[in-house]
Amino acid sequence: MSRRFFVGGNWKCNGTTEEVRKLLTTLNEAEVPSEEDVEVVVSPPFVFLTLVKNLLRTDFHVAAQNCWVRKGGAFTGEISADMLVNLGINWVILGHSERRALLNETNDFVADKVSYALSQGLKVIACVGETLEQREAGSTMEVVAAQTKAIADLIMNWDNVVVAYEPVWAIGTGKVATPDQAQEVHFELRKWLKENVSAEVAESTRIIYGGSVNAANCKELAAKPDVDGFLVGGASLKPEFVEIIKAATVKKGA
Repeated sequence: MSRRFFVGGNWKCNGTTEEVRKLLTTLNEAEVPSEEDVEVVVSPPFVFLTLVKNLLRTDFHVAAQNCWVRKGGAFTGEISADMLVNLGINWVILGHSERRALLNETNDFVADKVSYALSQGLKVIACVGETLEQREAGSTMEVVAAQTKAIADLIMNWDNVVVAYEPVWAIGTGKVATPDQAQEVHFELRKWLKENVSAEVAESTRIIYGGSVNAANCKELAAKPDVDGFLVGGASLKPEFVEIIKAATVKKGA
């Protein structure tokens, strides 16, 4: 079964209106593979969601960087999944390591968010990954499996879930998991899904890599059989994001 390549751009807490418009111009003018070969999703801060949604080319999609765990109400500062749907936003990133680390979001809390967002019709980029200490202790798969299990315990349908493996030690540090390291974890994650969810889900679910992906390393990473794309941080704010999208051609030629 062929899994469509996926490239997500997480803009994090960056940008002004002027900078966003400039970035959109670059993306809108870019020559990239067709939608059949690559699914592109960009994730601006909440305040720019509508601007990006209105100005971005129609073959690219827009994601929020987070949403609340339940329906809206007396939750000052939060944004509900229902609001995102109302705005025409069809993707959301959940469980990013920065939220797990800085805001103490637990595996169960993230899983609750994923479950509710899916129930409201959103598609979810669900993030998992280990810290440097956990990797050095040899517990990478134990950590990643626990994060994935929490989600698997709450959802039945994986059609609208993309799993993003993001080694925490490689996010914003300039360090990158080698292609072999990324492939190893992606392979084990897919194996876990096969053994604990189903062979069909394991085969069809896209597992993307995030962690200092750039134009220089994207093609080598994309060539690995279980790497189905990327969740890009800093490089998604630069013109080189276009080159990362083009890495989908590596998969097509494989």
